[in-house]
Amino acid sequence: MESKVVDENEEGPVAPMRVDRFGFVKQEHGPTEGLARSRSAFEYQRDERRIRKWRKMIGVGGSDWKQYVRRKPHVVKRRIRKGIPDCLRGLVWQLISGSRDLLLLNPGVYEQLVIYETSASELDIIRDISRTFPSHVFFQQRHGPGQRSLYNVLKAYSVFDRDVGYVQGMGFVAGLLLLYMSEEDAFWLLVALLKGAVHTPMEGMYLVGLPLVQQYLFQFDHLVKEHMPKLGEHFAQEMINPSMYASQWFITVFSYSFPFHLALRIWDVFLFEGVKVVFKVGLALLKYCHDDLVKLPFEKLIHALRNFPEDAMNPDILLPMAFSIKVSKNLVELKQEYEQQRLKPPESPVKQ
Repeated sequence: MESKVVDENEEGPVAPMRVDRFGFVKQEHGPTEGLARSRSAFEYQRDERRIRKWRKMIGVGGSDWKQYVRRKPHVVKRRIRKGIPDCLRGLVWQLISGSRDLLLLNPGVYEQLVIYETSASELDIIRDISRTFPSHVFFQQRHGPGQRSLYNVLKAYSVFDRDVGYVQGMGFVAGLLLLYMSEEDAFWLLVALLKGAVHTPMEGMYLVGLPLVQQYLFQFDHLVKEHMPKLGEHFAQEMINPSMYASQWFITVFSYSFPFHLALRIWDVFLFEGVKVVFKVGLALLKYCHDDLVKLPFEKLIHALRNFPEDAMNPDILLPMAFSIKVSKNLVELKQEYEQQRLKPPESPVKQ
């Protein structure tokens, strides 16, 4: 029998990458496989029932959606808060954001923007693409299909809305959408969000000076002081303000550095209920960690506010806490206060 000569320089078979159910490369020290299997088995039948309910609710290709929302808005709200089934998430996001209607009203526009137009932001987009979800298999390959799709969507938007163009942070929003829908669908959902097809337009978060982010941080600062006065006072003493930890919460709607399963659940509600859920989730995080945060000095506070404990990231614990916090009335009042402050002329220095 002939023996096979092995070349020492020859590379052996490459071990397949271990990825989680969302497509992110698994950490070596994650939960045990046994736990993951038993959890899946336990939830399987419940998930199948939920999917059947959702399919009945939205109809074929979303044909029954608008009628169902009009007839039973509270049922829709409750089911979205429980989480949209992952296999239907892309379609439902398009339905609740209004982007499906924009797509149908603008045939051929996306292709025109991608193929025939040029953007002043192209080099900035190319520079940032590899930083967007770098541990996800879809975006890992340099110049691969994921990175090309992300470039196309961001470039198309920068041409479509030259006032906004491209701003770092938009990549995580577009990247999240691309994991659940085609390029063209993701583009129109981005348009629906920034132009306000259903809710308050987000474009002010990406304009020069980030004016909407400044407003949201002002509102959030006051909400912290109102809902958690002890923590608000501690933040003031340690000279901590929301711009040091919460800007990315608003700019990327928690898609930048939060666990993906939590970000998805937040996005489900965000697309249906609007930006108030970002305030609610932010307040719930601080509330959950309140007793630890009030004891920490400046340096440890900054670290804690950017690295929340794993148990705080459980959507089934965090989101019910967030939904119990009422902010709508306060947000309206605080917006008016913010606008009044901006309109005030700067005080002239007192003459000696």
